[in-house]
Amino acid sequence: DRIMQVDIYNQSYSIRSDGDEEYLKRLATYVDSKMREIASGTLTVDSLKVAILAALHIADEYHQLKLIHEQSDAQLASRSAEAADMLDRILRQGRETLAQELETEQ
Repeated sequence: DRIMQVDIYNQSYSIRSDGDEEYLKRLATYVDSKMREIASGTLTVDSLKVAILAALHIADEYHQLKLIHEQSDAQLASRSAEAADMLDRILRQGRETLAQELETEQ
C-alpha cells in the first residue's frame, strides 16, 4: 500500500491504495469534473450537496452502462445459441446426405 494525494473540488485527499496510481488519478479527475459540472448548473455552494448530486449522476451513468452491458450479453447468448442450432442442423444434414450417398453406392 502507498498513500497518494488527489484533489477533488478544491479539496486534497490522501488515499491509501495498492492499485494503479494513474487510474486512481483519472477517477479523481472524473469525480472532480462531475462535481464542477453539477456546481455550475445549480445555485448551491454546499460541497456536500454537490458531491451527493454528482454521486447520483455517476450512479445513473453506471447503471445505464450496466443495463447496456447486460442487454449485449443477452443478445450475444441468443446469437450464440442460434449459431449452435444452425451448426447442428448443418452437421445433421451433412451426415444424412453422407449416409444416403453411402447407401446408394452399395
